[in-house]
Amino acid sequence: MTESALSALDAIVKAYDVRGLYPDQLDAEVARALGVGFATFLSEDEPGTAAVVIGRDMRPSGPELVDAFATGVASVGLDVVDIGLCSTDMMYFGSGSLGLPGAVFTASHNPAEYNGVKLCRAGAAPIGEDTGLGRIKEVAGRAIEAGPGAAGSGTGTRTQQDLLAAFADHVRSFIDTDGLRPLKVVADTANGMGGLVVPEVFAALPFELEVMYPELDGTFPNHEANPIEVENLADLRARVLEVGADIGLAFDGDADRVFLVDEQAEPVSGSLTTALLARSILATDPGATVIYNLICSKVVPEVITESGGRPLRSRVGHSFIKQHMAETGAVFGGEHSAHYYFRDNWRADSGLIASVMVLEQLSRSGGTLSELLAPLRRYAASGEINTRVGDAAAVIEHVAGHYDGGESDRLDGLTVDHGDWWFNLRPSNTEPLLRLNLEAPSADEVDRRVAEVQAVMAEVG
Repeated sequence: MTESALSALDAIVKAYDVRGLYPDQLDAEVARALGVGFATFLSEDEPGTAAVVIGRDMRPSGPELVDAFATGVASVGLDVVDIGLCSTDMMYFGSGSLGLPGAVFTASHNPAEYNGVKLCRAGAAPIGEDTGLGRIKEVAGRAIEAGPGAAGSGTGTRTQQDLLAAFADHVRSFIDTDGLRPLKVVADTANGMGGLVVPEVFAALPFELEVMYPELDGTFPNHEANPIEVENLADLRARVLEVGADIGLAFDGDADRVFLVDEQAEPVSGSLTTALLARSILATDPGATVIYNLICSKVVPEVITESGGRPLRSRVGHSFIKQHMAETGAVFGGEHSAHYYFRDNWRADSGLIASVMVLEQLSRSGGTLSELLAPLRRYAASGEINTRVGDAAAVIEHVAGHYDGGESDRLDGLTVDHGDWWFNLRPSNTEPLLRLNLEAPSADEVDRRVAEVQAVMAEVG
């Protein structure tokens, strides 16, 4: 088993987290070794660390993996604060409010056969491949080779702590509930962790809430918990129209992301939500810096500037956003993928904080969500188009040469801006894919330009 566990470790440790098939790649042996690796890394890098916050989502494999991981942590001498079932942003709250490093076992939006773990330092500070995850993997590999019998002599303890009510209070602290107009809200939690945290947050808000698929079920019997795929919004869109809801909220499996659906059942892009949130935040924090990733719509930096803020463009990925927020003191960060980061949430992302802030704006606007968003609907977008290629670097260089007349940069892949239209082409971290995102003034222009770029790409191989 040791050799296969070592091989699995290479496959499941990604750039920002750990994710793989259970039990073929991620089983109790690997989870224990990761616990040893995490605790060893913390003991060496942050001496004085006494404990680790650990939580899990609703996947059936979660309890076994958490038990094994906690055993590994305790064997190095660190205590475990087990917060049980939680959303990922609830774990970040635990890490921030308790001042402890954290781990949550989740595979986010991935199908039922997957599990994984997201890790952070104290204060919800990110850990990625270059900021600790590589070292954790190395130590975990040695722990697998040594076997369970060679566990350390540490005698860390494990205690339980319930943070749900405190987390809900924290989320609500981002808005002023006085004088809010009642709204009808439908939330599709897709049998994910939203089923636990969403009702708790909304219990003290003046909104009428209906939750679809609230039962925590990691087999996802109704549909995948991946709201970026429009087919997974079908049930929510139908229900919004059926009950005349003011807004629909679609959460992913670990409930750290949320996608909006307006009263006409039209999906709202992460870019428009980022712009909406930035405008609201800058109204109370004028002149602040706001981070956005480079595949967001041009409307995002436009709105930030129009609202008196300072837009700062970033690579795609939470570790880059959080790093830039720490360096610049940015008040907010947003990604097209519906991750929204808040300075006053330890720079961590939260779908629930984003949700209540949008609802506050909608309530005070006196109108509909489509009306609130109308001034922001300035461009048409392709969405992310994935193309399998033999040599991603060669394709990017060929495309760059073809479009050498536009303004271009290599911040993350290749971005070419021709003023009235632009595109970004970047490689996947894990697959032989190139991801194309393109924006233009109209849908027809988007279609024409996408076909043009794809034809240029096809000239290579």
